[in-house]
Amino acid sequence: MENNLENPRSDRFCERCGAVIEGDNFHDFNGEIYCENCLQDETVVCTHCGERILWENNSGTESMPLCERCYNDYYATCVDCGRIIHQDHANYFDDNDDDAYCDDCYENERDHPIHDYSYKPTPIFYGSDSRFFGVELEIDDGGKDDDNAESLLEIANISGEKIYIKSDGSLDDGMEIVTHPMTLGYHKSEMPWEEIMKTAISFGYKSHKTRTCGLHVHVNRNTFGETREAQDDTISRVLYFVEHHWNELLKFSRRTEEQMSQWAARYGYKNNPKDILDHAKNECDNRYTCVNITNYNTVEFRMFRGTLKYNTLIATLELVDKICEIAVNCNDKSLAKLSWADFVMSLPERDCAELITYLKERRLYVNSPICGEEDE
Repeated sequence: MENNLENPRSDRFCERCGAVIEGDNFHDFNGEIYCENCLQDETVVCTHCGERILWENNSGTESMPLCERCYNDYYATCVDCGRIIHQDHANYFDDNDDDAYCDDCYENERDHPIHDYSYKPTPIFYGSDSRFFGVELEIDDGGKDDDNAESLLEIANISGEKIYIKSDGSLDDGMEIVTHPMTLGYHKSEMPWEEIMKTAISFGYKSHKTRTCGLHVHVNRNTFGETREAQDDTISRVLYFVEHHWNELLKFSRRTEEQMSQWAARYGYKNNPKDILDHAKNECDNRYTCVNITNYNTVEFRMFRGTLKYNTLIATLELVDKICEIAVNCNDKSLAKLSWADFVMSLPERDCAELITYLKERRLYVNSPICGEEDE
């Protein structure tokens, strides 16, 4: 018997299960003949547009099937509960963020003192300058505790939201304090870092005295130039400075080589800045590097061990600021000639008092070392 669609009186065979289909009791789906059972078992109708699709191509859920096109154009998945939501009802903490929340999860996340790791609100900029620093300070061993988080938030956010707190899977029993972008002057004169740190210590938290905690500093990318090309040119000198003075910065960081290789690996020394940048872009495309350049809006300095000592935190910010300043103001040739001694001797004491003190404590300054308190 001939098996084709042009002879409606002949029996046909289901191309899915092989069953004989009598008369006109068949369905044509995507050019294939389906019996009624296979059509119901293996296909479904998109809730949004009404197109029939294979179950295996369902981009929605069993109760709300969606074709891939409709899901991509009109729907999102809540990152907290996994619920499919229409884009008209999706909530985002940042206009550039891809993480969508349903109404319930958005309200819960916004009001909860410890946010999920993916939480990223719209940045609020503090201070008047062209260079901003966002700090991520990990603290551990004191508990992922809402009451503790509330206390730290109350200290910092008494006059506006300066920090938020997130969970972090790399910590054993702690959390991550994240600041909104602030100028160096604002961090030093307006942020109550000393009180935050003393309170965290009183709750039993540690940072330096763990193997889990880091201190990461984000710098706005547009401080390095107006165009992406100009920014890359300057950032290449940041990478060169770090590689050129790796031994000194390793000592400054308070990390071991093993910790660096795990959380903040170096790119490797090259003869000129552009070669290091090319290597970083082409062969090291991940964020676990000493200077993470994968973010679109920021450059992240990841090499520093966590701390609950005020001098260490401010010294770190002053160091990052001076590295950025040198990268902006130097050309490749003058940077290659800059020794570590030249660098530290150029630091203005008025602007870098904490940095100079820290360098002396770590025997990284050309003058006599001094004693200081141990990091927490």
